[in-house]
Amino acid sequence: MNPYIIAARKTIESQYDAKCDVVEKRPKEVNNITKNIEETVLIDKDCRVSFEDIYVNTETDTEAKKIQKIKLFIAPELDIKPGSKIVVTRKGRTTEYKNSGEPAIYDTHQEIILELWKGWA
Repeated sequence: MNPYIIAARKTIESQYDAKCDVVEKRPKEVNNITKNIEETVLIDKDCRVSFEDIYVNTETDTEAKKIQKIKLFIAPELDIKPGSKIVVTRKGRTTEYKNSGEPAIYDTHQEIILELWKGWA
C-alpha cells in the first residue's frame, strides 16, 4: 500500500475519540417462524462523530432554519449497511443513530451521514 495513504490514515485515526457498535436487523428462525431480530455485527470500533450546523432559508426568507448534519468517520474496510443502528459512546455518553444512506468510502476512512435513532422502520 502507498506509504502516503498509510500516513494519512494514521493521522485521521489519531483523531478518533469514540467507540461504536453497529446493529442490524436480521432474519432468524425461531420455532419455525422467521423473525427479524437485532444482531450486533460490529463491536467497540474506533470512530469520530462530527456535527455541523447548516442554516437553510425558509419560504419567508426572514428566518433561517437550523439543521444539524451528523457525520461518522470510521475505518474504510468496515461494512455498515444503510438503515443500521449505530451506537456511539463518547466521553461517557452513549447516543443511538441511524445510518441514513450509503457511505462515502475513501482509502483512509469512510464517512457516513447519521440521523438520531427513532426506531426500526
